[in-house]
Amino acid sequence: MQRWTVSPSDPDPTRHAGFSAAIAALRAGKLVAVPTETVYGLAADATDAEACAAIYQAKGRPSFNPLIAHVESRAAAERHGVFDARARALADAFWPGPLTLVVPKRADSPVCDLATAGLETIALRVPAAPIMRALAQACGVPLAAPSANRSGRITGTTADAVAEDLGTALAVLIDAGPCPVGVESTIVGLTDATPRLLRPGGIARAEIEAVLGCPLEGAPAQEPDAPAAPGMLTSHYAPGAAVRLDARAVMPGEALLAFGADMPPGAEGAVAVENLSPSGDLVQAAARLFTALRRLDASGAATIAAMPVPTDGLGEAINDRLRRAAAPRETG
Repeated sequence: MQRWTVSPSDPDPTRHAGFSAAIAALRAGKLVAVPTETVYGLAADATDAEACAAIYQAKGRPSFNPLIAHVESRAAAERHGVFDARARALADAFWPGPLTLVVPKRADSPVCDLATAGLETIALRVPAAPIMRALAQACGVPLAAPSANRSGRITGTTADAVAEDLGTALAVLIDAGPCPVGVESTIVGLTDATPRLLRPGGIARAEIEAVLGCPLEGAPAQEPDAPAAPGMLTSHYAPGAAVRLDARAVMPGEALLAFGADMPPGAEGAVAVENLSPSGDLVQAAARLFTALRRLDASGAATIAAMPVPTDGLGEAINDRLRRAAAPRETG
């Protein structure tokens, strides 16, 4: 791990030698710990599914929570999300700053499915910290950056805390001293007619309501461990096709979600095949999961046969999402 120090108020962090190292690491799909005004973020290229999978692996997250995509400006944010008048008003009032907006994701956004947890929405923020904005601008992509700590551990607000918790997983650690806000960003959902406070944070509810001119509602009905935004829980992505778990053979008319080098009997007759990882790599499998489900769902098969996936490491999260995809659907 390379560690370098920068002043939190430095308006031009790009002039430091460590900046080039951080850019190179991010472009190579590696993890960089970056200070923001809220907490330290565990940053990776949000368009690189395997880099995002490495975030989950490093944090030990039990499920694929959506990741906030950090960008350098509102204009950059609008290249990835659909902004209505409410979103623009909040962005103008609080960006750069500790506010995350959850909006519909643009169809042409390259942010990977794993970063959005397979949802049709995207969480976007323009942080006040110049270093994160400079990195996003230099890389030319949004940076996924959840808090830089192991899941279940205290959030890192100093570089030393981050190094203690995640040092072995990092390519670069940027030290800008303690984070001034010290709590995560406030998250506001703007995906329907009702603005919702999805997570309290660095900007008070009353300030946001004053800009919107209406009260913020709470989060919608939630499903345990299937978050629609960081810090809250709700429905998950599920394909239209039924999902059959622990498939040891492929039945006629089924599509196959494979894992590993050995194909089950009947695979040659599958409507479509997506292999999460021919080599059995769980990081690669996590990176491909949501995209593979989308492709198999588009094949027209009524059922997706999902081969067994090991439950260790990221396999726990993969199996969690597959169980949810296979759960009985409510009708009515």
